[in-house]
Amino acid sequence: MRIADKWTDYKIIDASDGEKLESWGGRVLVRPDPQIIWKTPRKTDLWNKADAVYHRSSKGGGEWEYRKRLPESWEISLGELRFVIKPTGFKHTGLFPEQAVNWQLMGDLIRNAGRPIRVLNLFAYTGGATLACAAAGAQVSHVDASKGMVQWARDNAAASGLSDKPVRWLVDDCEKFVKREIRRGSFYDAVVMDPPSYGRGPGGEVWKLEDNVYELVKTCADVLSDKPLFFLLNSYTTGLSPSVMAYILSEVITPKYGGSVTADEIGLPVELASMPLPCGSTAIWK
Repeated sequence: MRIADKWTDYKIIDASDGEKLESWGGRVLVRPDPQIIWKTPRKTDLWNKADAVYHRSSKGGGEWEYRKRLPESWEISLGELRFVIKPTGFKHTGLFPEQAVNWQLMGDLIRNAGRPIRVLNLFAYTGGATLACAAAGAQVSHVDASKGMVQWARDNAAASGLSDKPVRWLVDDCEKFVKREIRRGSFYDAVVMDPPSYGRGPGGEVWKLEDNVYELVKTCADVLSDKPLFFLLNSYTTGLSPSVMAYILSEVITPKYGGSVTADEIGLPVELASMPLPCGSTAIWK
């Protein structure tokens, strides 16, 4: 497992019985996490002093219980990158801190490439990967179907002092955008994909990552340039192992471009435990 252990503004303090106790720039939140199936004793009274707790509903979704007044939003930083944090109605805060290990990897690859790099960031959310790649000197096309998330990413870029970087901010269906880019002859040296585990399209179409990821990777392989640098695929789907994603990239990307594929879980340290918390998987062709 690769551990995102460089944070100073964020930490998981404790984890037990389906919940994690986190500090986001000093604001303490309790959020559910399906990976936390253990029921170890809770090791701090901060559980009872949290600023806010997210309660899941048996009907889906949930709501925040605010025990203390919190600002509508605040910022945390990781090196030169700054991120706007806002508790949302779906338990998220606008940031997946474990992805910092991938931001570092992509940034290093871009800085060491010795040539201009064009990056396509799909399902780009609030732009962590976009900011890391832009800060390293890449041109980035940031694509997400949610107008609100693209604006949030732009706010993160402004907070990080990166508004002047060559980033295209695009509200679009990711697969349709890729197909149009292929027809236009617009190619990329790197692709980042962070597709959802499950979703519905505007016409009621059902998206399940296990059923769709192979064809999506095949489509995205056709948007790669003649000398691609990397292809990074993330998954939070518990049934989709790192080895499965590595197999897909090895079968789709490697035959044409050579290179190698690695895959592993990514995670975060837990301050009051000896083991890190697993937070998903990443497969990387480079």
